[in-house]
Amino acid sequence: MSETPDPEVVELASKVFDLARTGDAAALVAYVDAGVPANLTNDRGDTLVMLAAYHGHAAAVTALLERGADADRANDRGQTPLAGAVFKGEDAVVRALLAGGANPESGTPSALDTARMFGKTELLELFTTR
Repeated sequence: MSETPDPEVVELASKVFDLARTGDAAALVAYVDAGVPANLTNDRGDTLVMLAAYHGHAAAVTALLERGADADRANDRGQTPLAGAVFKGEDAVVRALLAGGANPESGTPSALDTARMFGKTELLELFTTR
């Protein structure tokens, strides 16, 4: 038995995912504070934090983590927000995720593995001195 999703719910979810991608932290927080789950995921398992992190929005990442979002929640491919931020070279997002409790060893590949792969020695030092 498959239910057809309510078009209004789908539209709202799409809007919230777009807010995460564009980094509109104030609007994103308003929706989460009004009841949208902080760990809302899309059809690929990407959370709001994953989308904000991948697109370089440290303030949105911090706001979501402060509202209970999981810093280490992997998507359907095993990727974590921290590994994505390392891959994209988003150092401010990396620091926001670490401050929010992200584990550099989570995910496949992990943020630690990603930093090694791309020779990001400053991040390797940051990860190993935590």
